[in-house]
Amino acid sequence: MTPIRLLLVDDDPLVRAGLSFMMGGADDLEIVGEAADGSEVEALVDRTHPDVVLMDIRMPAVDGLTATERLRIRKDAPQIIVLTTFHADEQVLRALRAGAAGFVLKDTPPAEILDAVRRVAAGDPVLSPTVTRQLMAHAAGTSADTRRTSARTRVATLNDREREVAVAVGQGRSNAEIAAELFMSVATVKTHVSRILAKLDLNNRVQIALLTYDAGLLEEDGH
Repeated sequence: MTPIRLLLVDDDPLVRAGLSFMMGGADDLEIVGEAADGSEVEALVDRTHPDVVLMDIRMPAVDGLTATERLRIRKDAPQIIVLTTFHADEQVLRALRAGAAGFVLKDTPPAEILDAVRRVAAGDPVLSPTVTRQLMAHAAGTSADTRRTSARTRVATLNDREREVAVAVGQGRSNAEIAAELFMSVATVKTHVSRILAKLDLNNRVQIALLTYDAGLLEEDGH
């Protein structure tokens, strides 16, 4: 099995050392580089070609949000997991909107951080619907109406089946669960998800979930 290539980004050398120590022993994972600031990330990605970047959100020169935005617009961008101290954080939500696949708290047990890296490398988000709602509630404010109008306009480009799949993704359903619920094959679900991502110009399932929340689709379905 080819190991997952991981890049660590944190301005605290002790945090980087701790992450490297606790994750370096995993047989299916290889730490290919470390960065102390977001300004170093793009060059390191070009040099090391990581599958996953574990990204601190707060750094002194270029923060993790900016680094995430710069990486995710690139072709063949690595997956990104945001490292943060707080559950409900405006910068975390912005990073997720920019294409991060999820986030973990810095005090998360090592085994759970490893699991998050493995899941993201396999294409699964590390963000539960409950946490999504907490983040959205934290960010609710004067821009909520604007976000809803924009989100509804984008969702309107989906056909009925794609909309059903998008809502199911927003509810946190796996492909197998969506297939069973909507009476289709897992392969068909994957095709619909791929079409949704392409139509809405999104990077991953987390962004689908956030968009369905913004559009109010989860409220309409009782979630």
